[in-house]
Amino acid sequence: MFDEILEKFEGSPSQQAVIRLFLERGFSVNEEGRVVSGGIEIPYTGIARELDVDRRVVDSTTDAILDDPDLTRIFTNISSVPSLMDLAPVLDLTVLTIEVAAADEAGIVAEVTGILADHGVSIRQVLSEDPEFTDDPKLYVITDAELPGELLVEIRELDYVRRVGF
Repeated sequence: MFDEILEKFEGSPSQQAVIRLFLERGFSVNEEGRVVSGGIEIPYTGIARELDVDRRVVDSTTDAILDDPDLTRIFTNISSVPSLMDLAPVLDLTVLTIEVAAADEAGIVAEVTGILADHGVSIRQVLSEDPEFTDDPKLYVITDAELPGELLVEIRELDYVRRVGF
């Protein structure tokens, strides 16, 4: 689906960059064509500065979104999810990072979280990068427990796991 969205902006790498940012940050476009996060409006100039593009590129991108019913449906309903990853050191949490060979394989999250449950580890948050948005997607599991070595080995030995870190 991500590729289909970007194809609509095939002739404009700058607009594609705007679309990527909207998707990565969970920015939506309201009915008036304003970029928002929840109810907070994000100025076009700030988005343009972040991407090193002219603010008119942001404006034309939001116009294109509202002119396309499929894009309108997506971008008026997208929202962001707060992540505990950056807060982990402050809150004394552990972030388990799992790199997999085939991120679109079914059951990865279920198997990893099942192993954690079997070891009595409570999970605070699970974040999975979408294989369509990144070339090297990762699974992040945030917990408030110290992870025993045998748990890490057990996860590392799964067929689809390339690397485990925390």
